[in-house]
Amino acid sequence: MLLVLSAGASLLAVLLQPFQVRAVRVLEGYWDRWPLTAGLATVLIDMQRRRWESLRKRAVMAADADATTRRVRADAARRLSARPPMDVLMPTALGNALRAGELRAGERYGLSTLASWSRIHMQISDRAAEVLHSTRDALDAAVNLCWCLLALTPLSWAALYDEPGLWWVCACVPFLAAVAYKGAVTAAQAYASLMYVVYDLHRFDLAEALHYRLPAGPQDERELFGRVSDLLSGRGMPDLPYEHGAAPDTND
Repeated sequence: MLLVLSAGASLLAVLLQPFQVRAVRVLEGYWDRWPLTAGLATVLIDMQRRRWESLRKRAVMAADADATTRRVRADAARRLSARPPMDVLMPTALGNALRAGELRAGERYGLSTLASWSRIHMQISDRAAEVLHSTRDALDAAVNLCWCLLALTPLSWAALYDEPGLWWVCACVPFLAAVAYKGAVTAAQAYASLMYVVYDLHRFDLAEALHYRLPAGPQDERELFGRVSDLLSGRGMPDLPYEHGAAPDTND
């Protein structure tokens, strides 16, 4: 029986592969399409906001307090930095971990992350791509494992209802699903951190690929990337000069 359950989990993982994006988005908390889940999302977002506010209060505790208080303050600040702003919180921890990267990585430089990510991703180095894809694979694997274990929870009870000696197996399945979900959140936080790194190192590669002149300073940079964001979001063409480099020598 355990062999059948394992085989079922493997088959489910294969079937989930074509729907990988949807599998991740459901666990992120994109539930607004259905009235029942939309209501649940509202309740969970309120819970996330209370947690966010609690972390904020701990993060601004007196800096001259004792060592324990300073550690609590530092931990709260770290956890708060891994969450998006309170007004755009998602219902789940996984959704908040990914949204933090989606809304902040490029915005620090005036560049819309959601609009530019697919373009800047094509400019990254092979070394960065390897690390990024490895982290994304870990996230997808954890999400698939979580879904498989969730699907196996009712199946295990149905298969082992007349085997009291194996009920512990049924109880372990949802626990392992929770562990897999926690692993997905950890991988998502690492992936979001790598998104920050990509924009730190490769945002000017995106400007060069679009043949726009590189900015002379921070203010010019924000203006340039603000206009590039308008272009990538479909809000019109930026009025910017092109920089095509030196013309080829036709005398050779």
